[in-house]
Amino acid sequence: MRWMRAAGRALLVGAVVLAGYTGFGVRADAGATSGAFGTASGDRGPLSLVTAGDLTDYLPPLLDDWNEAHPDERVTLVELPDSADETRAQMISELRSGRDRFDVLNIDVAWTSEFAAAGLISPLPRDRFPLDAFLRPVVDTATFEGRLYAVPYVTNAGLLYYRKDILDRAGEEPPRTWSDLVRQARTIAPQYGLDGYAGQFLPYEGLTVNVTEAVHSAGGSVLRDDGARVSVDSDAARAGLRFLADGVRDGWISREALGYKEEESRQAFQDGRLLFLRNWPYVYADASAEGSKIAGRFGAVPLPGPDGPGTSVLGGSNLAVSSHARHPASAADLISYLTSERVQRQVLTKGSLPPVRAALYEDPELVRAYPYLPTLRQSLLSAVPRPKSPRYDQVSLAVQAVAQDVMALRQTPEEATARLARELGAISRRG
Repeated sequence: MRWMRAAGRALLVGAVVLAGYTGFGVRADAGATSGAFGTASGDRGPLSLVTAGDLTDYLPPLLDDWNEAHPDERVTLVELPDSADETRAQMISELRSGRDRFDVLNIDVAWTSEFAAAGLISPLPRDRFPLDAFLRPVVDTATFEGRLYAVPYVTNAGLLYYRKDILDRAGEEPPRTWSDLVRQARTIAPQYGLDGYAGQFLPYEGLTVNVTEAVHSAGGSVLRDDGARVSVDSDAARAGLRFLADGVRDGWISREALGYKEEESRQAFQDGRLLFLRNWPYVYADASAEGSKIAGRFGAVPLPGPDGPGTSVLGGSNLAVSSHARHPASAADLISYLTSERVQRQVLTKGSLPPVRAALYEDPELVRAYPYLPTLRQSLLSAVPRPKSPRYDQVSLAVQAVAQDVMALRQTPEEATARLARELGAISRRG
C-alpha cells in the first residue's frame, strides 16, 4: 500500500479500462468520439476495473456501492503488479491484443500523452465531467494536443519536509528560497549530526521528477508544445541542474542520497538523519505515526525556488476509456462516480491519497484531520505536469541518465543540457 500512496512512484489507485486495442500506429482520434458516450442500451454493460497493487483498504466498498446501484453494469476488480513499469506493459499488451478483458484505464498522469498518441484511449467530451470543480493544473495532465483524453482521479505534489524542532532551536524559519535551503543545510544540519537535504536521486522515475522540479523552479522546461519542441538547452535548465550538482559537490546533499527512492529517503528523514526532505504527502502520515522518531517535530512547506516558492511536478493518475470500449456510456458513468465529491472524500480519508476536487482542500473538517492540506493545495496550484511526449518513457530515461552524470559530477550542467537537447531531439524525430 505504501507504493500506492507515493504518487511519484507512478500509477495510483485503480486502473479502470475499457476493451481492446488493435495495435500502435492508430491515431488517437481513430476510435470512439464523444458521440460514443451516449445513452443507447448497447453502450451499457459490465466493466472491469484494473488496479495496480493492493487496494483492499477502501476501493472494494466503493465498487460494492456501484454494483448494488448498477446490477447490469457491475465492475469486476482486476489487480496488476505493484511495479508501475509492469502495470504499464500489461495494459499496453492487453490493449494491443484486441482482447476485451480490461474496460477503463487508470493511467499515471505521465502516460496520458503516450496512450493518446498511440490510439489506446479515446477523446472524452469535456461537458460530461465537472472539470471546473477540479484543481486547475490537474486537468492539464489529462489533455493532449488540446483535447481531453482522461479525467483526473488522484493527484499529488512534492513538499519540503523540515525538522521544525531543529530550526526552532536555531531561531530560523523554514526555507522559502534555494539560498535559504543551502545555507541552513550547510550550517545548521552539521551542528546536529544531520545530512542537509535529500530527494529521490536514484536513476528512476523519481529522479526525472526531481530534475523537472528544479528546472521549472528556475523558470525553465524540458519540452514544450506537447513534446514537439525541445527546450532544455537554456540558462534556466542549467541553473536547475547546477542547484542539484552543487549540493553534492558542497556536501549538503550526501552521496548516500544518490541511491534514494521515495522509501529510502522517507526512512532517512523519519529516522532523524535529515534536516530537509523533498517527498510526497504520504510521508506526513508515516512520519507522524506512533514509533516515528520525529513525530510532532517536523513540518511541511512548498518546495523553494531561486527567489521564492518553487514548482512541484504533478503526480497522480487519470481515468481514461479505451478507444475500442465495449460499453462507453457505462465507462463514462463509472468515471463520473469515482470522481464525485463523495468518493473523492473517501479517496483521501480511506485511501490516504490526495483528491482532485478543489473544495476538499478547504473543508474545515478535513483540514483539521489533515493539516498539510493547505500547503499541498498551494503546491498543487503552482505545479506542472512532467514533460508531455508520445514517447515519455524514452524521454524519462534520457533525463535520468543525464541527471545521474551531473549529480555524480561526471558532467557539467552546460554539457548536460546540450547532450540532453540532442538526445531528446533524436527521440522526437523517431516518430
